Amino acid sequence: MSFMQFWAILRARRWVAIGTFVGVVVLAVVANLVLPKTFKAEATIVIDTKPDPVALMNMPTMSSATFVATQVDIMASDRVALRVIRELKLTENEAIREQWQKGGDTVGTIEQFLVDVLQKGLEVKPSRESNVVSLSYASPNPQFSAAVANAFAQSYIQTTLELRADPAQNLKRFFDTQVKGAREALEKAQERFSGFQREKGIIATDERLDVENARLTELSSQLTQLQAISAESTSRQTEAQGSRGDRIQEVLNNPLIASLKAELSRNEARLQELSQRLGDSHPQVVEAKASIAELRSKLDSETRRITGGVQISNTINKAREGQVRASLEAQRAKVLQMKEVRDEGVVLQREVENSQRIYDSLVARLSQTGLEAQNTQSYAAVLTSAVPPTIASSPRVLRNMLLAVVVGIWLAAVLVFVMELADRRVRRPVDVVTALGLPMLGVLPAANAKRPSKYRGGVLLPPALTAPADTTGR
Repeated sequence: MSFMQFWAILRARRWVAIGTFVGVVVLAVVANLVLPKTFKAEATIVIDTKPDPVALMNMPTMSSATFVATQVDIMASDRVALRVIRELKLTENEAIREQWQKGGDTVGTIEQFLVDVLQKGLEVKPSRESNVVSLSYASPNPQFSAAVANAFAQSYIQTTLELRADPAQNLKRFFDTQVKGAREALEKAQERFSGFQREKGIIATDERLDVENARLTELSSQLTQLQAISAESTSRQTEAQGSRGDRIQEVLNNPLIASLKAELSRNEARLQELSQRLGDSHPQVVEAKASIAELRSKLDSETRRITGGVQISNTINKAREGQVRASLEAQRAKVLQMKEVRDEGVVLQREVENSQRIYDSLVARLSQTGLEAQNTQSYAAVLTSAVPPTIASSPRVLRNMLLAVVVGIWLAAVLVFVMELADRRVRRPVDVVTALGLPMLGVLPAANAKRPSKYRGGVLLPPALTAPADTTGR
């Protein structure tokens, strides 16, 4: 269908189209007049994600978009709506109570009824590229709309504080109990450690242990030296008690022994000389032999005395070695005992230190949770407060009228087209050619036509009045 054909149909059924269009527009006007006016008040809230000055950490633990979406859900939650109801004292309003009772749904509470009503008129819309959230409420009363919007903003902020403060309060009570237990454990550990020090007489364990270790080292060194001396004296004693006792160092280095040996050598030489010259029975020879025997007796006596001194020295060295060994063993046992005492004291001291660290960390955490519980700074703030609107947000007269015009034109066109399909008529000569596929010989003018040569209106041409056309053009 061409535009000219459609235009012809529209002209032919213009009263239907005009009636439809006017009816739609009139309905739109009536609707704008009949529908109650609604006023929408809007408040904006900015969500700040700066680090919390108390916890020293970013409050949102998720991405910014997710965090803002979470805040939008909180704004539209029942908890915030119930706080709005309490702040505005809506349950005390008689008109609202009558509306709730007339609604027939009195099974639920009036608070739940008001929550549903408030949530229906509430609209929360976050900004796409910022942390600003617009919170609007629509109602027939502009002052009420502004009051509810502002109440929702303030209730949301108070709810965020409660969501932070309530867990902090619970943690504070928990840490209070833990701190008391840690304090008692610390006091018991300190008491055990102090009692242990009093019982063992410990003042400075490490210093005393260092002194005793030094003494143990000194005794060990003395014992080593005495063992060497004792071994040497034992060797000399063995030589002194054997057949070579006269050859030990003490005997050889003794001046009396040396003088006796020299005198003995001279007397032996003189005896040999006298024996050769006077004979063995001469009194001088006998005297010389007696002198030699006396010298040998003195030499043996002195040698036995010196070797006896070596034995006594060896005995003394053995006794000293035994004493030092006993002192070393006693010192070693003392040091081991002190180490055991120190280890036990270290265990008790570490227990005190661990209890102290646990107590300090719990006190610090308790202090932090106490500050968090008392924190009145929210990460959300009201950017702009809602004011009573002067212009109704609905119905929108201009938009509704434009929409009525568009819908009226479209509906009129559709209705005319449907009527034409139900009752098809020839509106222009070209319709005959299109419908029959034959050339047209002529057109009968309308009865009321002023100019026969001009076609006006459509005339229904029955097939009997249409002459067959010559397809050859003759």
